[in-house]
Amino acid sequence: MDIARDPEFCSMIDRLRDEIHGDSETFGELVAREDPGDFARVLTAPGQPLWAREIAAFRLGLAGDPRAFEALVLLLNHRDPERCVSAAYALARLGDPRTARAAAALATNELRVAYALLPVRLLTELRAPESVPALITVLERRLKADDPHWRVGLACVEGLGALGDGRARGALQAALPHPRLGAAARQALARLDGQALPGGPWPEP
Repeated sequence: MDIARDPEFCSMIDRLRDEIHGDSETFGELVAREDPGDFARVLTAPGQPLWAREIAAFRLGLAGDPRAFEALVLLLNHRDPERCVSAAYALARLGDPRTARAAAALATNELRVAYALLPVRLLTELRAPESVPALITVLERRLKADDPHWRVGLACVEGLGALGDGRARGALQAALPHPRLGAAARQALARLDGQALPGGPWPEP
């Protein structure tokens, strides 16, 4: 795909324009570059603004260049959810075997649970060996009815339903009584059983 036609790239560029303060020329030059070596140098050069590093890491990620890995993982764990979205998109396309382990580590870090939503969704998209065990672990921690991070738990339920792995059955059954997770858990269990309930939230895998 032509990078200029990639919707996530266009969304990222529109978002980052707001961060540029008197440096629009450098911004335009970086967006127009094509050489992976140029992007790699932006990642290692001192004093580069975050927006420049994000563009460079994103472009390298979409090119399948492993030099993007560390920067994208850091962005996946950023407090700004929009940066996490862009990083997850690029990591899913990077094809680096380290990605699933890193996403699992971020998702299961209880100290960073407020930022776990995108790592959870990335694990679902990757469909890696690490995905199901990590999603089960995170879901089991989110089963209290008053848990403030229930959206992370919901992403786990939806992900486990999409992955269709029987190992998730116990955790999904435990989620049935949860006031916010129960309906999705029923859908996920039905999917494990090869049934299709109306109104499911599931994307095609």
